[in-house]
Amino acid sequence: MAQQEWLYGIHALEAVLAREPERIIELYLLKGRDDDRFMTLVNQARRFGIAIQFCQRRTLDEKTKGEQHQGVVARARPAKVLDEKDLDIIVERENSPFLLLLDGVTDPHNLGACLRSADAAGVHAVIVPKDKSAALTPIVRKVACGAAEVVPLIQVTNLSRTMRDLQQAGVWVVGTAGEATQTIYETKMEGSLGLVMGAEGKGMRRLTRENCDELIKLPMAGSVSSLNVSVATGICLFEAVRQRLK
Repeated sequence: MAQQEWLYGIHALEAVLAREPERIIELYLLKGRDDDRFMTLVNQARRFGIAIQFCQRRTLDEKTKGEQHQGVVARARPAKVLDEKDLDIIVERENSPFLLLLDGVTDPHNLGACLRSADAAGVHAVIVPKDKSAALTPIVRKVACGAAEVVPLIQVTNLSRTMRDLQQAGVWVVGTAGEATQTIYETKMEGSLGLVMGAEGKGMRRLTRENCDELIKLPMAGSVSSLNVSVATGICLFEAVRQRLK
């Protein structure tokens, strides 16, 4: 595992300072910026005794390889990688686990957006395979706008096996697929639920599809055949929220 990682973006850094300030080794901030939100971040870092350097934009651009950093970059200790044991604890702790499984979402922007929607919907954990999936990179954290520090991201060795384990624990696993006959509005999505979303373009892999308890789809009225995975995830999660709030 890497000994350090680079974090950037106001939301992401606010979330880390609020929950895991011990991870931040040093902050690099844009020289000359002094708005209220920026100064709140500076004062928080100073309270925790974090070293601060004020830099020119060019220096920050170099550290983030040109990504949009909003004038805030941090050198940080890596977050703990969560795995199957952590998932077991979450499933056992929650009365009605609400889980999101992403089968091979490789675009970090999509993973970040899915984490943000998962946080808004009250999802207890997001589950991804260790291989052929985006990891928790600085881009993911920035796009997630703080959600990556709140919603547990569980990396599992075998997604199909994890699905079977969840089913044995009483979780109803619902997968989204274009060939499904039922729409999300005709399906019960209450109680212990695992929602499976497929990869960009390809959808779920065969084994993933076969291990679902039920397949559902979004009703598509227009000329496009599918939606971006993060958009589809948000729609499906909030239909589940609507049903669970009844």
